[in-house]
Amino acid sequence: MSVLPILQHPHATLRKTCERVDRFDSEIRDLAAHMLETMYAAKGRGLAAPQVDVPIRLFVMDAGWKDGERTPLICANPSVVALGAEVRTCEEQCLSIPDHPVGVTRPARVVMRWHDLHARAHEAELSGAAAVIARHEADHLEGRQILDFIGEP
Repeated sequence: MSVLPILQHPHATLRKTCERVDRFDSEIRDLAAHMLETMYAAKGRGLAAPQVDVPIRLFVMDAGWKDGERTPLICANPSVVALGAEVRTCEEQCLSIPDHPVGVTRPARVVMRWHDLHARAHEAELSGAAAVIARHEADHLEGRQILDFIGEP
């Protein structure tokens, strides 16, 4: 495995709406493994494929690895299917916009659907840091960045 270069704002790929993952083969599994290695090396908790210049609907995350053991989650073609009513504002950081935290208000709970690397469908309710990270990474797949939230209530 290798650490991939992380694109920095304002690279054009970071603003693209990403394509669906169509093939769940060794190439996509290798990409996900490299993305995880890159995320851990950068001390991040999430990384989306467009951040490594691959504009597909794939992200990796690990909400708790800094507090315990690694429990990575790899999400292909994710979609948020429900949002909780409670919201919270967190200071988010982004590996593509280093040293520029932004306060972002998001639902405290989300229900998300995705496929794993074997094309199996999953659905789960995420809360706390996991909900924030999943929404942040899903935003990348739509070409959105935390800078887009500056000035929003």
